[in-house]
Amino acid sequence: MVKREKIDVIYEDNHLLVVKKPVNMPVQRDSTNDEDMLTALKGYIKEKYNKPGNVYLGLVHRLDRPVGGLMVFARTSKAASRLSDFIRKREFYKRYLAVIHGVLKDKSGKMEDYLLKDKSKNTVNIVSESTKGAKYACLEYNVLNENNNFSLVKINLHTGRPHQIRVQFSKAGHPLYGDQKYGRKLNSLGQQIALWSNEISFIHPTTKKKIEFKCKPPEDKPWNCF
Repeated sequence: MVKREKIDVIYEDNHLLVVKKPVNMPVQRDSTNDEDMLTALKGYIKEKYNKPGNVYLGLVHRLDRPVGGLMVFARTSKAASRLSDFIRKREFYKRYLAVIHGVLKDKSGKMEDYLLKDKSKNTVNIVSESTKGAKYACLEYNVLNENNNFSLVKINLHTGRPHQIRVQFSKAGHPLYGDQKYGRKLNSLGQQIALWSNEISFIHPTTKKKIEFKCKPPEDKPWNCF
């Protein structure tokens, strides 16, 4: 179980909390009952500021449990509403780093698909636009480096659909390193998925100034191969 002290707080004020999510820590409590980000950070705020009663902390975006890196939480309902509005308008910019299998023919490009989530299996499939419940998914990527039939890519995520990066790169024939769900034929059990929330930028919900945060991935395999 991940302990609360392992969550690095990158930035905080009266409206926001920006943190580095540890890999394999759920954002919200799940069936495992492992400590989750939301509960841990509420405890952090309650303890640090000696808050009585329940602590408010708004969850405005998510990361899959195996994925680490930057996350933003809202400390007020007004901030949560404005951040959610930015996300809807695609004015909340999220950039990721990923290590994928193989070498991409096009060193930069755009991926556009329609995704449908199977909640019973917790999997996402690429479907036709006309499929009921299908949601548009778009990302842009740039290859930063290549080594030993792996590629390090930077991803600008335009739509934050569940499992989006993992599914779209798998469909393109380049599943993420360590992804057991969408790349099990190329990955081994026990490998950690190489997907990292690297940069986040948005307009502060109250000061109206643009703020940006960056966070490097761990210095272990496969990241250290680049």
